Amino acid sequence: MNIYLAGPDVFLPDAVEIGWRKLGICARHGVTGHYPLDTTIDVSAADASLKIFKACEAMMDQCDAIIANLTPFRGAGADPGTVYELGYMAGRGKFCLAYCNEPALYADRVRKFMQVERRDGRLVDADGLTVEDFGHHDNLMMIHALELHGAALVLPREKPADIWHDLTAFELCVAMAAKRRAAARPTS
Repeated sequence: MNIYLAGPDVFLPDAVEIGWRKLGICARHGVTGHYPLDTTIDVSAADASLKIFKACEAMMDQCDAIIANLTPFRGAGADPGTVYELGYMAGRGKFCLAYCNEPALYADRVRKFMQVERRDGRLVDADGLTVEDFGHHDNLMMIHALELHGAALVLPREKPADIWHDLTAFELCVAMAAKRRAAARPTS
């Protein structure tokens, strides 16, 4: 099984090392991880962003599954690029798994960034815009994409001390993918 490893990990100062750790975990479980930084693109080129986009889509097309890191990135919710990748894979009928190292509910995370109050039976932010309040850990589109195209979002019981380097929840996703691969193998 080939698995696309999506997430904001690529923005970390030690992104390459995190990628190697994730690839090692995949190998130990008998699956093959594909990390977005596995491609070689000249980031100083005028069309670098388009080349990165095309390389990531090509990599996803070659994979059977995705494991997306939905840990909140630069705000209350997941990295938008990762969300796109999850949707891309779900739309192609691929096996979708994800984890989040922040176990707080989405509405509670929004409260950390802005004033939120209950008004006319709905939760609203300071601008009067509705805040999703379905008791999910992120936007309902991601939660249900996972449930319908793979497995429920994997969460730690408690927030890890280092949300960017703790790969416990990631490894649980890898184990689920490996189990699915093993179940799909023909028996002789």
